[in-house]
Amino acid sequence: METKLTQLLNIKYPIIQAPMFLVSNVAMVTEGMKAGIAGCIPALNYRTLDQLRSAIIELKANKVEGGSFGFNLIVNKSNIKYKEQLRVLCEEGCDFIITSLGSPEETIKQAHKVGIKVFCDVTDLRFAKKVEQLGADAAIAVNNEAGGHRGNLTPEELTNQLSKALTIPVISAGGVGCKADIDKMISYGAEGVSVGSPFIASIEAGVTDEYKQACVDYGEKDIIMTERISGTPCTVINTPYVQKIGTKQTWIERVLNKNKKLKKWVKMIRFSIGMKATENAAKKATYKTVWVAGPSIEHTKAVLPVKDIVAHLTV
Repeated sequence: METKLTQLLNIKYPIIQAPMFLVSNVAMVTEGMKAGIAGCIPALNYRTLDQLRSAIIELKANKVEGGSFGFNLIVNKSNIKYKEQLRVLCEEGCDFIITSLGSPEETIKQAHKVGIKVFCDVTDLRFAKKVEQLGADAAIAVNNEAGGHRGNLTPEELTNQLSKALTIPVISAGGVGCKADIDKMISYGAEGVSVGSPFIASIEAGVTDEYKQACVDYGEKDIIMTERISGTPCTVINTPYVQKIGTKQTWIERVLNKNKKLKKWVKMIRFSIGMKATENAAKKATYKTVWVAGPSIEHTKAVLPVKDIVAHLTV
């Protein structure tokens, strides 16, 4: 399965274990590397810079031939830790950084100085061309089958558009739960895939057994969009609690969102409340089950070690 992505990262299979808020951890990425793929962790999964630094050091020690590791950075103003996180990543070193939600210009500039590759999340051709001009090493095409915050175009539409217009590799993100899905994305022009939701139900994932089992028990038809987490549409499992609270903003949020001066504050408050609810559901047993996942959990039939999930994706 040699592609431009396997060449870029010196990995066996063209798969990135996608960075997932609260879910991804050192154990998952380590096992991913051993299985011949790349693993990525959101920098925001670490509350302090010292914890982030320790994770990088541990992953460097765990690295094996045929695997690689990286971190995801939120590069807009909502992440007040961004510049310090970037500094630590550049000081300690990693194989790649994935940027989300903002301009990757500074990240590309600083990372390239120390030999770190930068891949950028994009949802349309316009932004993909911008990141290519800025020097991105690859574009991660976030389609409408991705988990969490997703794009608007189908995997085929987005991957086709980007692969024909860009000179940098395109990595398809969303809608991959088995090897046939990977083959399909490659046929659309992708040089690799980013896979998240199937790894939630891994033994190594840092979430509750209830969250993992939900990814087994529920399927594609149970994934819905909600505005109740971050203020923008996000995919979650349609649990009884999600059904109870509804998926739309409250009437007062809708009214306040019409006021330009208040809109950003409303969104910040909603994001804060939603993230806390998501964290509680992921990390401890609670009836308030807000579990983020994508439709690719359709292929998840059991809670398995990361190595077995990779085998399912590659054989």
